Amino acid sequence: MKQDVFLVLAIVVGLTAAALLTRWNDEHRQDLNAQFTEDQLYLNGPAMKRFTLAFNGVAADWYWIKSLQYVGRKIVNYEDTHAGKFDLASLSSLDLRLLPSLLRMTTTLDPQFLEPYYYGALVLPDLNPDEAISLLNHGIAANPDKWRLYQHLGYVYWQRGDYQKASEVYAAGSTIPDAPPWLLAMSSRMKAEGGANQAAREMYTHLIEASDDPTVGEMVAKQLMRLDSMEERDKIRQILTEYATRTGRCATTWREISPALRADGLRVDAAGLPLDPKSVPYRLINNGCDVDLDEHSEVPHR
Repeated sequence: MKQDVFLVLAIVVGLTAAALLTRWNDEHRQDLNAQFTEDQLYLNGPAMKRFTLAFNGVAADWYWIKSLQYVGRKIVNYEDTHAGKFDLASLSSLDLRLLPSLLRMTTTLDPQFLEPYYYGALVLPDLNPDEAISLLNHGIAANPDKWRLYQHLGYVYWQRGDYQKASEVYAAGSTIPDAPPWLLAMSSRMKAEGGANQAAREMYTHLIEASDDPTVGEMVAKQLMRLDSMEERDKIRQILTEYATRTGRCATTWREISPALRADGLRVDAAGLPLDPKSVPYRLINNGCDVDLDEHSEVPHR
C-alpha cells in the first residue's frame, strides 16, 4: 500500500512539474530560441554522451533537429531583413557560428548517424573547410565502410583546391567493397584536371545522384547552372574579342554580334540579347569588351 501511495505521489509531482515547465517554456520560448541561436554549447560531445547515457540516440536526433532549425531560423531572418529570397549557394552570408558545434554534438552522440555528416559536407565548406574535414574524418573513423563519406570528403578537398588530397580520398573510397566504379575514375580525374569545368560538372552530377535530399538537389542544380553560365560567357568573350579585332572597337550593343552568338549555339532572344541559364539577358561590361551576369540573375556568381 505504501509503495502504491508513493508511486501515485511521484506521478502527480512529475506531471505537475512537467506542466509548470511547459508553461514556463512557452512563456519564454522566444528568448530561449534567441539565446540558443548565438550562444556556444556548454557541454562538449563526449560530456553530453556520458550525461545522456542510454538515450544517446534520442539526444542525437534532438541536436540534429536543432541544427536544421538553427539554419532555418537564420535563413528566415535573412529573408526578413533583406527583402528577398535567400540563395542557398551563399550560405557564407549567414552567421552560422554555432552549426559546427551542433553537428559535432550530433555525431558524437550517434557516430553512425550519417545525415549530419552529409549535411555538414555541403554546408560547412563555405563557412569553415577545416570543420567540414574534421567532421567527415570523424565520420569515416566511425563508419569506414560508407563510401559516400569518402565522396563528400573528396568534394571538400576539391572545393578548397587541394586536388592531390581529393584524389587520394577518392582512391581510398574506391577500395570499399560496394563503392561505385566512378570513385576511382574521379581519383584519376582529380590528378589530371583538378578544377577544370568538366571535372566540376562530373563532381556535382555524382553528388546529386547520391542524395535524395531536395536541398542538396537545389544547391547542386545552382552550381551546374553556374558552370553552364561560365562556359557561355567564355564563348561570348571569344566572340567579343574577335569582333573587336575585326572592327577595331568593342561592341556597343548585342545586336552587333547576335548572328555570331546564334552561330555558336548560344541562346539569344528576339532582341538579340544572349540569355543565361535562367533566361535572364547577360550584360555588356567594360564598354562592351566583356560580359557578366545581370545583377538580378538567379544564377550564382561564384
